[in-house]
Amino acid sequence: MTAVTTAAPVVAFADVGLADVPTVGGKGASLGELRRAGIQVPDGFVVTTAAFRSAVEALDPGTGLSGLDPADADAVGTACAELRSRVAAAPLPAGLADAVTAAYGRLCDDAGNARLPVAVRSSATSEDSAEASFAGLQDTYLWIRGADEVLASVRRCWASLYSVESVTYRLRRGIPETDLAMAVVVQRMVDARSSGVMFTRSPLTGDRSVIAIDASWGLGSAVVSGDVTPDSFVVSKVTGEITKRTVATKSRWHQPDPGGSGVVETDVPGQLRDVPSISDEEIAALVAVARRIEAHYGVPQDIEWAVSRSAPAGENVYLLQSRPETVWAEKDRAKVATPTARPFDHVINLLGGNRPTSEG
Repeated sequence: MTAVTTAAPVVAFADVGLADVPTVGGKGASLGELRRAGIQVPDGFVVTTAAFRSAVEALDPGTGLSGLDPADADAVGTACAELRSRVAAAPLPAGLADAVTAAYGRLCDDAGNARLPVAVRSSATSEDSAEASFAGLQDTYLWIRGADEVLASVRRCWASLYSVESVTYRLRRGIPETDLAMAVVVQRMVDARSSGVMFTRSPLTGDRSVIAIDASWGLGSAVVSGDVTPDSFVVSKVTGEITKRTVATKSRWHQPDPGGSGVVETDVPGQLRDVPSISDEEIAALVAVARRIEAHYGVPQDIEWAVSRSAPAGENVYLLQSRPETVWAEKDRAKVATPTARPFDHVINLLGGNRPTSEG
């Protein structure tokens, strides 16, 4: 499949893949690629980088940012606050607003729900790569209902590209502002009974023979934000055996706001707090799909998932996002030895010695 046209303001997940990162950002491209690989992903669409540029380029958002010193917190904070406010308040061009509203309407029609809840998630063009992960630096809005709220959330996602954390990250890594653009993913929400994250290598040891799963009740935002101590499971990729099982006391969860859009944090019912949030059968299903995703991408993955409370067993595991694991990938790259004068010196370096590489 060829890359989508960069002029399109809105594209469906079904029409994009990894080649489309410049158009739909890392998150959007990954979701399309997962769908293409046959992974069960909640349907949705992407508001493209072309839409971002048409809406905010007149504001000249990069002016003044590239020359900032990332250590000057006051200057960065002042510049970011002013710029975020301008971007969030900028009205969408009429044609773009119509295109987003129509795409959301199609999702609603497919689901038979005129106010279908969706996640509106930032998808920057430089995020979710093995070299520079922007995970968590831009905004996500969950359980958004209605076209007007979707449009407002799109603008807020664009504005989050200019958060203090995001701008400081780019300044420290030397990422030019001129290379940036923001796409926005609009994705059907899963009515999640349980959610979490999993890594196709141990986040603690880097062991690539295991899959590590964190799980809790409700929406995965509770796990990602650290608002709950999740259940944790370590599973052998070779045998499928659960080699470590820790069931935590899960006192808080994130649930859809019963009053409308958004999410609220409330107490977990007492009878659920100290029981596993996922079954062994669901763990096996997660492991199976994690192995497929890692094989598809060829590198260890950091995966977000949800188990639906309404879908039938065997069809209730959904993948919400997958990105390259970065912490151990960076450590692996750092271990690549530079050439030494003699093989013996290379051995000494690996063993942690400080023998000089040449005689003085």
